[in-house]
Amino acid sequence: MVLKEKARGGNSAQDQSPRKDTDPTAEAADEATQDSPSQEKDIASLEAALKSEKDRFMRLSAEFDNYRKRKQREISEFRKFANETVFKQFLSVVDNLERAIVSTETNKDLDSLLEGVKMTHKEILKVFQEFSVKPVKAENQSFDPNFHQAVTQKETDEVPENTITDVLQTGYLLHDRLIRPAMVVVSKSTGTDSKKPEEN
Repeated sequence: MVLKEKARGGNSAQDQSPRKDTDPTAEAADEATQDSPSQEKDIASLEAALKSEKDRFMRLSAEFDNYRKRKQREISEFRKFANETVFKQFLSVVDNLERAIVSTETNKDLDSLLEGVKMTHKEILKVFQEFSVKPVKAENQSFDPNFHQAVTQKETDEVPENTITDVLQTGYLLHDRLIRPAMVVVSKSTGTDSKKPEEN
């Protein structure tokens, strides 16, 4: 009797549990059907955003390419005409030299020729000054290999050793940068003692 009741009770418990007659595959299909319109909407939105960003990128790329080409043209123009101001300043120098040449052909006066050359040289130095080109200090200065190029040495006791006695070619600075060293002659001690020997 007890066994029958247990068996009956077990069957009743099984009867009370809910039955799952639904098919999992069918449920997944239903969910996919329900989500499909939402997913399509999201995909369409993403595609629209992607197309918009692509168009924006293409516009920016074209603008940058135009900017690059314009800058290249500007740089090319700058390089071609960067020295225009310098050459304009030297035109008057050339004019003076041409006048001096014509004057020498018609007039053999060497004094006037020399005066014309001096004026031209003065004008050139004025142009240099306007563009911050200045001569290197050399004569009677201590030899400095950063600014001077020693061509030869001169034995003398009249000035301290390693002093520049003669300038063979003027050196020049552009602002503070050396563009050509001064070619110089540097003093060298004779090695003899200039003092008289003491008398006994």
